Amino acid sequence: MTRVWLRWVPAAAASAVIAAGALAVPLEAGAAVNLPDKTPQEVLAMIGDSTVDTLSGTLEQTSRLGLPDLSMGGSAAGDDAASALELLTGTHTARVYLDGPGQARVQVMGRLAERDLIVNGTDVWLYDSKDNEATHLTLPADAGSRPAPAPGSPQTPAQLADKLLAELDPSTEVSVDADTEVAGRTAYDLVLTPRGNGTLVGAVSIAVDSETGLPLRVKVQARGETEPAFELAFTALSLAKPDAALFDFQPPAGADVREQALPEGTPQEGTPQKDTEHGDFPGTVSGTGWESVVGLPAGSVPAELTASPLYAQATEAVDGGRLLSTSLVNVLITDDGRVFAGSVPVSRLQAAAAGG
Repeated sequence: MTRVWLRWVPAAAASAVIAAGALAVPLEAGAAVNLPDKTPQEVLAMIGDSTVDTLSGTLEQTSRLGLPDLSMGGSAAGDDAASALELLTGTHTARVYLDGPGQARVQVMGRLAERDLIVNGTDVWLYDSKDNEATHLTLPADAGSRPAPAPGSPQTPAQLADKLLAELDPSTEVSVDADTEVAGRTAYDLVLTPRGNGTLVGAVSIAVDSETGLPLRVKVQARGETEPAFELAFTALSLAKPDAALFDFQPPAGADVREQALPEGTPQEGTPQKDTEHGDFPGTVSGTGWESVVGLPAGSVPAELTASPLYAQATEAVDGGRLLSTSLVNVLITDDGRVFAGSVPVSRLQAAAAGG
């Protein structure tokens, strides 16, 4: 599980996961779910064979990570890191529309405004209704798929499940729990349980649509807790093709429109990432599986993040630096600017920072 946590830990520290919008017909209230039995390998195969690429849905993300309420501070800070951290607290709703690899729209619903990410071929728009600001980017013609989410933008349960399942190894026990229902659709409940006891993660469950193999919900449970620390689930879902007009974005009258170049080296979703086991990762990895600790060199955290009032609000002083502590992931920023992160107790991070 090492490489998946390299991608997921930073996301938990400064990014967020949600997406969604539409309606599905619910099952009859109280109806029992009784699907044909499947082995874990068969459910994994269903996910791998899923061909769903059009949908409209409403997603709800709930985070019980133990972070303070950062919503007011996020508005004051007004930067990407603030928006990302805000999405890691409480409950958030979004709507998502997908039509193949080249068209997507995500609407993140805030208290008084919404943020939109629209992808239409090579055109990418980011729009913030609160400030009436729109940013336009142009993807390379050979990009082939949607760009990786920007800070503070959501993913779908399928994207999150893919990251978790891509790195299954012997440190994980895989099982199938009782059948369930999500967004009016019957589903198998695939459960990933760390075999060791040195991680903060108790279990991850992925609800897999019994008809299409599409992941409908991801729940992550902290060790020793009964309620999920993190949950991302469709509350409504339609697999019909969305209206094409949804992807034809025109900035509202009076909007502040900016053209922005795609940063060099920006990863496209589906593009293979650098492999830490072949020497091209700039940091270090100690431990294995769920108990891995990622180390990054000084300067890895942007100065604007550590200067933000949210940094002081979200972190606490500990021996050797400051700690962003959640029920699932701990991130230690040392006094000399290095970063150590993992789903492990803070003592493990401090030992890694000290060279132990």
